[in-house]
Amino acid sequence: MSLFQWTEKSAGVLQQGGVIAPDERLPWPQTAVMGVQHVIAMFGATVLAPILMGFDPNIAILMSGIGTLIFFFITGGKVPSYLGSSFAFIGVVIAATAYAGQGANANIGLALGGIIACGAVYTLIGVIVQAIGTGWIERFMPPVVTGAVVAVIGLNLAGIPVKNMAAGNFDAWMQLVTFVCVGLVAVLTKGMVQRLLILVGLIVASVIYAVLTNGLGLGKPMDLSGVLNAAWFGWPNFAAPVFEAKAMLLIAPVAIILVAENLGHIKAVTAMTGRNLDAYMGRAFIGDGVATMVSGGAGGTGVTTYAENIGVMAATKIYSTAIFFVAALIAILLGFSPKFGAVIQAIPLPVMGGVSIVVFGLIAVAGAKIWVDNKVDFSDNKNLIVAAVTLVLGTGDFTLKFGQFALGGIGTATFGAILLYALLNRKR
Repeated sequence: MSLFQWTEKSAGVLQQGGVIAPDERLPWPQTAVMGVQHVIAMFGATVLAPILMGFDPNIAILMSGIGTLIFFFITGGKVPSYLGSSFAFIGVVIAATAYAGQGANANIGLALGGIIACGAVYTLIGVIVQAIGTGWIERFMPPVVTGAVVAVIGLNLAGIPVKNMAAGNFDAWMQLVTFVCVGLVAVLTKGMVQRLLILVGLIVASVIYAVLTNGLGLGKPMDLSGVLNAAWFGWPNFAAPVFEAKAMLLIAPVAIILVAENLGHIKAVTAMTGRNLDAYMGRAFIGDGVATMVSGGAGGTGVTTYAENIGVMAATKIYSTAIFFVAALIAILLGFSPKFGAVIQAIPLPVMGGVSIVVFGLIAVAGAKIWVDNKVDFSDNKNLIVAAVTLVLGTGDFTLKFGQFALGGIGTATFGAILLYALLNRKR
């Protein structure tokens, strides 16, 4: 298959219980609709992550589209995947920039330098995998390690919405209303509405907030003047990286998390499609690493393969890489809309806080799910100690100092999990 050549299939294939494979596609009108659906699926998380770090959401959407195209070209159009903002960067970016949780990040340059360093490490790992395979990664990062590290990302961030995103009692109650809204959407709805539980819950909670504040005067009113005054099309606010050793050393280890995420993505798509994609693992890492460096160079977040889009593929049985090419082009168009960015900035802080509680909790639970799915044996003291120590190091923000450099929270948990497992796994 050449890069832009897919075998066309009719929707009847799906009605007969078949699937649309990565090298196949539906007719272009239906492919375009599926592309829109994938943009919607990644939308909530890809926009939320930059807001929590003080980045420009327009840049994040733009770079998610560009990153997806980079991934598409480097993997030769063989691996169906959408790249969106990675939540693995939130904790280390906040730590590196001392971001307070509201408005633009004044030290964004430091974060961007670290994101580029992370992308470079990730790309190097991809080159090594392309040369010698993935066995060494699976030995260093078994499920007990990856599960613990992923869980720590959510637990380390828990204090941000609870302590920093509710200025008073009304805001705290609005956080509660928000995560209840998300929960009700998750449980009481079906189909695409259920898959967009974060976005739909956020919209419902914002409407309730507007009624209570703009209508009844119970809190700070929503200000939509920025939305009305913003242009439909314009250049996003690009930012330049600043390369500082302390920030780079703090953020670069996130590459380990991105490797685990991408590895899981490839394994999941292989299982769903019945086509072994392990041969493209190295190229997938390189594609994600290069996309992360390009994003950081323009002012965007680090990017990763998205579980939301895996869910859409699993639900529709359509794995065509053509839909991700279309989705990327749509995201690039959205990135050049200041009005879209203004809408995102108008979301009330306590509503974002309530959504953050859900998202960070889901990240923590995702780590536990890795343990369950891989049947990690916690009667084995080696696994028990690695998981227990990692969770407390990350949640308690355990910090080690090396001269002027401090490694804390997610960093100590990540390196600690890998090194502790290697130590305890030594054969007697």
